[in-house]
Amino acid sequence: MEANKNIWIFNHYAVTPDLPGGTRHFDFGKELVKRGYKVTIFASSFHHSMLKETKNYNSQNYIIEDYDGVRFIWIKTFPYTQNDWRRVINMLSYSIMAYKVAERLNIEKPDIIIGSSVHLFAVFTAYLVSKKYKKPFIMEVRDLWPQTLIDVGVPKWHPFVILLGILEKFLYKKASKIIVLLSKANEYIENLGISSKKIVWIPNGVNLDNYLLSDNLTKVKENDIFTIVYAGGFSITDNLETLIEAAERTKVLGLKVKYKLYGDGMERQNIINLVKKKCLEDVVFIMEAVPKKQVPKILQEADALFLPMRDLSLYKYGFSFNKLYDYLASGKPILLLGSPANNVVEEIYVGLSAKDKDELVERIKNLYFMPTKDKDLMGLRGREYIEKYYNMHLLVDKLESIIEEVSNNGEQV
Repeated sequence: MEANKNIWIFNHYAVTPDLPGGTRHFDFGKELVKRGYKVTIFASSFHHSMLKETKNYNSQNYIIEDYDGVRFIWIKTFPYTQNDWRRVINMLSYSIMAYKVAERLNIEKPDIIIGSSVHLFAVFTAYLVSKKYKKPFIMEVRDLWPQTLIDVGVPKWHPFVILLGILEKFLYKKASKIIVLLSKANEYIENLGISSKKIVWIPNGVNLDNYLLSDNLTKVKENDIFTIVYAGGFSITDNLETLIEAAERTKVLGLKVKYKLYGDGMERQNIINLVKKKCLEDVVFIMEAVPKKQVPKILQEADALFLPMRDLSLYKYGFSFNKLYDYLASGKPILLLGSPANNVVEEIYVGLSAKDKDELVERIKNLYFMPTKDKDLMGLRGREYIEKYYNMHLLVDKLESIIEEVSNNGEQV
């Protein structure tokens, strides 16, 4: 490895551990720094789930910060309060400003540029920067756009969807390598005429140093109360209303179940209103914005962890939610609502899964009456699984090999 090779990552939604959200690129960056690289992440300081600005700006529209050796370039972007045209402007403002800032920054120039979706405009910015500096460009596909928009109801002939489809194919062709988070996303990309040799699967993972397990994985229930914890976003794709319907049923059945919901998002108030309407005093909302570094402690409060997803065609390519890996690392059994292609919960029996409300109620009952030692075994299987396949060191090994390969091959034409 060349000493001090510079990696620039463009991820609109990247965060540090003191903020809510996934810290994939911070964790990757921290490990790469240990290995002698320099890592710079270009991110927006307007938080997409908190819907507020997290930094204070003076005359400039960007801030440079160091977090454990990883350099963050925070970009000031257009604010929004819901998924409408303002969010599109927010995306475009990040992409335009990130390019302008990257162009005039007085720091070491990049050797490798990585562009990460959620949205494709950020990836396009990374591509433009790679052309400016004549350096290799790696595309990371976190969500399949525009397929995700189509799955949540946007017509496939909508001009915005058509534009994203054109941009998607262009970026796939221009990338030296394509990193995918979904285990079967290669099938989707190959159907667009892209060579399988360009595609590499690097899912989300966990820094296990943050998860120190207690002697008793499943806590002793206080007053026979069984606690189910959800820690994540409140979005239309999270299907949290099904959990509320199940909570209504477990209350009727007389089960002593408490549901603790952590997180924020555009659907949070709708879920709160639904709980109030049903008078469910055992469903409580603890914190809106949960810093990533507090998640391990929160998960230890649970007897089981809830992992929901709506029935979208997108999930036939798999899923790689940050919270799945946090849940596995915590050593707790998981309640999965959904039917993704890679149902880890069923495959390695680290919990129970359900496809609808009725099945979810039955799975809650199953875990409620299950002996503690059996739930502990579920949790341990999850922990051992993530140690073996999804710990941050192994994932960065794969990333480093890609970085070195494309670096040796030079710029993609």
